[in-house]
Amino acid sequence: MTGQSDPQTAFDLGARLSRTPAPATIVIFGASGDLTRRKLMPALYSLALQQLLPPEMAIVGLSQSEWDDDQFREQMRVAVATHGGHDTLDADIWRAFARRLFYLPASFEDPDAYDGLRGRLEHLRRNDAGLGNRLFYLATSPTYFPVIAEHLGAAGLSSDEDDTFARIVIEKPFGRDLSSARILNERVGAVFGERQTYRIDHYLGKETVQNLLVLRFANAIFEPVWNRRYVDHVQITVAEDLGVENRGGYYDQSGALRDIVQNHIFQVLSLVAMEPPARFDSRSVHDEKVKVLRAIPEISAEHAHDVAVRGQYRAGYIGGQPVVGYRSERGVAPDSNAETFVAMRLTVDNWRWAGTPFYLRTGKRLPRRATEVAIQFKPAPHMPFAPTAVETTAPNLLVLRIQPDEGTSLRFSAKVPGPQVDIRNVSMDFQYGSSFLKPSAEAYERLLLDALLGDSTLFARWDEVERGWEIVDGLLAHWDAVPIAALNYAAGSWGPTGADALIRRDGREWRRL
Repeated sequence: MTGQSDPQTAFDLGARLSRTPAPATIVIFGASGDLTRRKLMPALYSLALQQLLPPEMAIVGLSQSEWDDDQFREQMRVAVATHGGHDTLDADIWRAFARRLFYLPASFEDPDAYDGLRGRLEHLRRNDAGLGNRLFYLATSPTYFPVIAEHLGAAGLSSDEDDTFARIVIEKPFGRDLSSARILNERVGAVFGERQTYRIDHYLGKETVQNLLVLRFANAIFEPVWNRRYVDHVQITVAEDLGVENRGGYYDQSGALRDIVQNHIFQVLSLVAMEPPARFDSRSVHDEKVKVLRAIPEISAEHAHDVAVRGQYRAGYIGGQPVVGYRSERGVAPDSNAETFVAMRLTVDNWRWAGTPFYLRTGKRLPRRATEVAIQFKPAPHMPFAPTAVETTAPNLLVLRIQPDEGTSLRFSAKVPGPQVDIRNVSMDFQYGSSFLKPSAEAYERLLLDALLGDSTLFARWDEVERGWEIVDGLLAHWDAVPIAALNYAAGSWGPTGADALIRRDGREWRRL
């Protein structure tokens, strides 16, 4: 194709700077669900509070609840008040915001529901031409993703026309293995083009994840040492102290590898390891991320034991309180084969990272909630000090804390004041809250705004998703076919002993957070 610029690449710089999108109608499928209540509606209200949404914006919710517009508005007011992080709602802002909320009771499998939606959208467009822009958000069970997309296409709601846009936002999981992901992509892609499809991963909306790119590419002191010559290894940890709570039914069909590793951790890993993009636009960033994922060898069943460990938590203690084991959680099968812990050793086989291991781990019912990236540098090649002066020192370490307490710390060695050379480890620490005196924006605020602006940089492109599944597809098939060594770590511990053995084979240790 010549003579035309890709809308994803030729993103309007003025829109990026102003961060205020054109008027549009946001259609939320699953409007009565937990995601809408806890994340989407509070994020949209917060954007309105910051005057980052045009006053003409309309939001149409669809679900099976038998509400009318006023009942929907009251339900969302309670949701925003409960989950929005605001002491009180601004009465004027909420009044203007609520006027733009509308509701349609609907079954997602009923074609008539989409005729009703089309009628409501046409009515809104007659009142304001800008509301011809449409953003469809699928906050539903994944089984409905292709169903909704196909019905939207049949109703004539999926195409861009008359200088208006139609976009679809899809939550994870995007499939449950390589085959199902490809089928889902084919069905959605038959209706919405790639440039219209926004696969959301809320981790990419977190400030510290975004700051990875700024840290690397806006600071000349880091990039020269960001490679195999200076980095000993990288650890990426996503630790949760919670169990499955009310998601037992979903989690038992998913497990930690599908739920966290294939999407969240791989997305973070690709940002850590990618080459500098030529420019900060969607295509350039995605191209470099895909190159990283293509450089990671696929995990076969015969090599699974060498590079990956899984586990299930048994009863134990979290914060001094007893908790039940995974198989006793509500919605979990008593003979469940789902893993609640995964540890992996991956390599990125390219010029920058050859020989540098990347250690990944995630688990539920671990001692604390923490998500971080730790860049462990190699020791200094020669220490010209007395052995007693250096025996307590450790190699330099750069830690990016994604949650909680978002920030960055750098560990280095310094001399203790006194007449002799005594060396100790010290840290320089940066925290978002104390440095900028303002809280970090919620991930969904940034991502919803970007979707409205047409900026897909912080969303997952199809080839990223597909390659992530390719890496773990053999491992998933092997684990699904082989019974797990059940209940092999206690709640409140840092996971099964096999995870420690995995990293100790290389002479290294997991960080104790």
